[in-house]
Amino acid sequence: MFVLVEMVDTVRIPPWQFERKLNDSIAEELNKKLANKVVYNVGLCICLFDITRLEDAYVFPGDGASHTKVSLGFFDDILIPPESLQQPAKFDEAEQVWVWEYETEEGAHDLYMDTGEEIRFRVVDESFVDTSPTGPSSADATTSSEELPKKEAPYTLVGSISEPGLGLLSWWTSN
Repeated sequence: MFVLVEMVDTVRIPPWQFERKLNDSIAEELNKKLANKVVYNVGLCICLFDITRLEDAYVFPGDGASHTKVSLGFFDDILIPPESLQQPAKFDEAEQVWVWEYETEEGAHDLYMDTGEEIRFRVVDESFVDTSPTGPSSADATTSSEELPKKEAPYTLVGSISEPGLGLLSWWTSN
């Protein structure tokens, strides 16, 4: 089971990173500190999901770095391919959502899979990609400066909702 955990931490940003965007610097420092590490009373932190709040940054005497208090969440890279949805399913172009065409004795009902709804799913595969920072390679020096490196999620889950009891929680709860 995977859970999204919200944490609060103070992040030290060294002076040589001041030229970068603050969120990028903070995300890199937090991933170096917490990603793929076991945190007491939390478990294994997979990767940074979101920075939810930044407070004012402070510079302490004798230290040129900024120190920023940050609220953060971890993990969101979960993919459920179309063939792993409840079947029969179709994509509604007008609404831009997937629809489960649920058959009952009274006829078919369209159950919409709206974005942002809580779901119950089964993990069928996982993928870990080492995204540790690396120095520039000789091939990078010859490429154009306009190309941005492709960002990959460090950890991705592939899920399925094609079994009874899986899918949107609103489908299975009684009012």
